[in-house]
Amino acid sequence: MDAITPKGANDDIGLDTRLELYRRQVEIRDFEKRAYDLFLQNLVKGTSHLSLGQEAVAAGMAVAMQPGDLSFCTYRGHAHTLARGVPMEKVLGELMQRDNGLMRGKGGSMHLTSAEHGVMGSYAIIGAHLPIACGAAWRAQYLGQSDVSVCFFGDGTTNIGAFHEALNFAAVWKLPVVFVCENNLYMEYTPIADVIPVEHPAADRASAYGLERIVIDGNDADAVYREAQKAYAKARAGDGPSLIECLTYRHSGHSRADPAKYRPEGELERWLERDPIKVYRQRLAEFGVDEAAVKAIEQESKKQVDAATEACKAAPPPPVEILTTDVYADGGWAWRN
Repeated sequence: MDAITPKGANDDIGLDTRLELYRRQVEIRDFEKRAYDLFLQNLVKGTSHLSLGQEAVAAGMAVAMQPGDLSFCTYRGHAHTLARGVPMEKVLGELMQRDNGLMRGKGGSMHLTSAEHGVMGSYAIIGAHLPIACGAAWRAQYLGQSDVSVCFFGDGTTNIGAFHEALNFAAVWKLPVVFVCENNLYMEYTPIADVIPVEHPAADRASAYGLERIVIDGNDADAVYREAQKAYAKARAGDGPSLIECLTYRHSGHSRADPAKYRPEGELERWLERDPIKVYRQRLAEFGVDEAAVKAIEQESKKQVDAATEACKAAPPPPVEILTTDVYADGGWAWRN
């Protein structure tokens, strides 16, 4: 790439991959900041759970994936959906309840799904998707297919029964599934440290299922990418699941209804020094990436967000006729009456 002038040999990741990691982080950040602004304008309906500050996890895990790999997300799923290549307009349209949304405006912020891009749903019920990810991985194992199921969840999920059931099942059957805990220190309003007897809610329980203890810097996309590569390779080789705990921090509250007044003074400021966008921009400079190339990524991201915003504002709401479709397996509800 002409805009890049390496100061020395790049490492195992490579310049093209580094630029892709940065691009996806920036796009997620710009998108969610716009979603926040539109929420304040009453254009994003319901509530929304932002991943501001956690972009490196979504970017690093997604860039390391292969086509056909599957993502299972929580209600905080905007980042992971975008990271898999779903167009901004489709995601924003869903948040704004417009007919151009992923599910034509019927799912909203907490239920983003795009099978075409390998995003097998965002789940609002805590821990519900871990057994489902196991099911998808079992299918791949049974059919001899090479895809890996990647399941994202928060630290609070580690106290849910489904977490332990899914880990046990995956370990016993050596399923090609990777469990990724985004430990942002808080469940909803409660610090995770107040309700667990161990320091790391996911990693310190891994040994109970015969799994390696893995704790990484979730604000460093390089660290996430490297660990993802190892876990995916292990899964594809038939060597079973991995449990990765990514230490990160959400810059805003649990949801748009949460001002996050419960956080200790100075905690946010300390984490802002480890902002994943800031960290990675500095990383690119260290590897000699021209400032013009970095700014080009940032400018293009903002253009995409602006274009998606205008397209969604102009899009119509979903028609009343689809209200009862995709509710039951036969596509309707009349038979229940």
